[in-house]
Amino acid sequence: MKQPQWAGLLGLANRARKVISGEELTVKEIQKGRAKLVLLSRDASPNTKKKIQDKAGYYQVPVKWVDNRYALGQAIGKDARVVLAVLDAGFAGKLSSLIDQCAREAGI
Repeated sequence: MKQPQWAGLLGLANRARKVISGEELTVKEIQKGRAKLVLLSRDASPNTKKKIQDKAGYYQVPVKWVDNRYALGQAIGKDARVVLAVLDAGFAGKLSSLIDQCAREAGI
């Protein structure tokens, strides 16, 4: 199966060290004002979803949804990841548009 475009760009951002993964590290980056975009897996637990959405909403950081934790982890070359933060505005803007485009094509 072909990898979506956003996953390739996310892998590039990860290699450029502009991605932080994990719930606690993501929350810290949101609070410090360094997170420009948060990617959250649709299969995350309800508690994790609420915590991340509340923090991101309070600090005005956009949140984009990804199909599952395995797609998110595979994009950065790691095991399953539920949440991650993108720390670069350029990567965040392009990732956001690619994820929106992918969602439109899928009819979500």
